[in-house]
Parts: sequence; C-alpha cells; structure tokens
Amino acid sequence: MRAAASKIRMGFVGGGEGAFIGQAHRQAAGLDGCYELVCGAFSRDPENNRDTGIALGLPASRCYIDWQHMLAAEQALPFDQRMELLVIVTPNHLHAPIASQALQAGFHVFSEKPAALNLAEVLALEAVVSDSPGHYGLAHTYLGYPMVWQARHMVRSGVIGTLRKVIVEYPQGWLSHDAAGQGNKQAGWRDQPELSGLGGCIGDIGTHAFSLAEFVADQPIEQLCASLGIHVPGRQLDDDAAMLFKMAGGASGVLIASQVCAGEENPLKIRLYGDKGGLEWRQEEPSSLIHRSLDQPLRILRSGIGQPWLCEAALQRMRLPAGHPEGYLEAMANLYRDFAAAIGQGTEVVGVPGIEVGVRGMAFIEAVIANHRGDAKWTTLARHL
Repeated sequence: MRAAASKIRMGFVGGGEGAFIGQAHRQAAGLDGCYELVCGAFSRDPENNRDTGIALGLPASRCYIDWQHMLAAEQALPFDQRMELLVIVTPNHLHAPIASQALQAGFHVFSEKPAALNLAEVLALEAVVSDSPGHYGLAHTYLGYPMVWQARHMVRSGVIGTLRKVIVEYPQGWLSHDAAGQGNKQAGWRDQPELSGLGGCIGDIGTHAFSLAEFVADQPIEQLCASLGIHVPGRQLDDDAAMLFKMAGGASGVLIASQVCAGEENPLKIRLYGDKGGLEWRQEEPSSLIHRSLDQPLRILRSGIGQPWLCEAALQRMRLPAGHPEGYLEAMANLYRDFAAAIGQGTEVVGVPGIEVGVRGMAFIEAVIANHRGDAKWTTLARHL
C-alpha cells in the first residue's frame, strides 16, 4: 500500500536534452505537485542521458543506460523507494514494448501516442493492460482542454440538436521543406516506417483530429474515404491527408491533416453542426468556444473558474479566473492530475484517454491507408475490435 498523501514516484524513458515533448511532460506533471521524478533513462546517448539527469537533480545511480536496466533495477528496490509510474516519451516503435514490460513489472504507464506501431501490436498491448492491475494512460493532450469538454457536454445535451456535420482540421507547416535532410532528428525518425509506423502525417497529427472528433461528437466514425499525399521529394511516409467520413449517429464529416501547409503553426480546429446550431473550438484560442444558433445571435463562451454557464466537467479542468490564458501545458497537466488521483486513491482512471483510444487510433491509421491504397469507395472502421 502507498501513503495516500505522498507524491507519486515517476520515471522517464526518453525526453533527454533537446526533446520538446519530454520537457513538456515534466512541466505538466509538476504543475499540481502530485509527482516526484526519481529516475530516468533519458537518451541512448550516454552524455545526453547523464547531463539530463544532472540537470533534473537525479543521482547518477538512478540515471540508467536504457529502459531495460531501469525496469529491473527499480523493481528490485523497496516498494516505498521504487518508481511507481513510468512515462514513455520515445519514438513510436518503443511505446508498446516498454509499456507492456512496465505493466508486467508492476508499474503504471503514461505513454505518448500512438500506443503502438501497428494494430496487431496495440491489440497485444490491450491484452496486457487488461490483465494488469496497473493503470495505462495515453497523452492525447488536446482532450485535456476544458472547453473541449464543454463542447462535448453541449453536443450530449442537445444544445445544437441532432448532429449532422463534423469538420475537423489540423494543418501544420513545419515539414513544408526537407527538414529531415537538414538534420532535424524529430522529422527524421517520423519518416522511417520502422520507427514511426505505416502512417506519417496521418499517424502523427491525424490521430489527434480523429480522437477529437469522436470525443466531442460523442460517437464513433464508422466509415471513411481517404486520400494521402507526399509533397516533399524523397519522403517515405505521407505528409498530407484528407478524407470524408460517416459517423454512427448519422453525421457526415471531413478530416484534413497536413504538415506541408506553409506558415501554419498548430491550428487544430473542430466545427460541429446540428439541426439547431453549431459549435467551433480552436486549439490556438483554447479559452473560447463559439456557439452558433439557428435563430439567435452568435455567442462566445469563455473559460474561467466559476463561470455559471459552463458544465461541471469543464469547470473541473480550469485553474484560473476568466481572462487568464490557459494552454497546452495546463491541458496535459489535467491528464496527469486525473491519472494521479486514480493511482493515489486506487480507483479507476477517469478523464484520461486509455488503451481503448489507442486501439481506435491505430485502427483509424490502418483503415485510412487501406482505403487510400485500395479501390473501395468506403472502408469500414470497426467500432469495437
């Protein structure tokens, strides 16, 4: 048994110096004071691994040369000293193997997405998660934003009526040139199928758009018709994707994901339209939710503690009064906070994407690729695998 009031002891695989996402995870995990970083295997480069550990104030004895040594050494420590939660922020091909072994060794796991390299691998991981007493969470950070939960609540409550149309788009511009050829390591591994998986852009950011659409619409996508493209010569994996889709409740939709939209930063956006009105949320302005009504003036709902017109799920994820911007780190911190509550209280995880979202995401990637390569107009995406 763990002391309920004590901080959760956390270890990292990946996230060495120069890795944006690892630093973001550490900052987000530290926001609510629920975690204590106790160990890590931060990089395959010994110097980077050592320097990262020193910068984070860790003793050399708990900066491990690789994740295998870390799992074995931490498992051998007394329960009140060993790592409790393993955070995985490596390239995609390591997500499932590390998560599987960590769960089997008795640790909780919080992993960057995607959950695995392919559908077969994620289904095998799902079986491990099912058999393990440990918790498993997936860092679909955009599902931590309060106004995303507000939008979902308004769809569920019938504020915009019967859902008819969903338009979700995620354009980026950072791969508009040959970034990998110019030495960008993040771009390099993302274009190697053995490290990234079969999908390029569709796996990296298309899955974010997909999970956001299913979450806010509160219904699964059942069929899709997709087109993938490669615009930069020499690239192996897609850098551009567009598709039509049909949802279980009858709504039709459009999903666009691209990393060659020159000049764009991170403007993930979703619009939903029912027979009574519509909603719009944009990640670059996350505190606002636009509500369009069929017979009323447009209104903009703003986030902030205590706003009486917002739902409880949204209010639980707000940290500041109205007018004080909250962003990406706070959204990720919401996932970490909910995960910590489940670990600390020994309860089921609520509010954090889990293995089921990982399975859906991988099924989505493979359905998109199959449709693009095949002759069928529509490809069915199984609701439950």
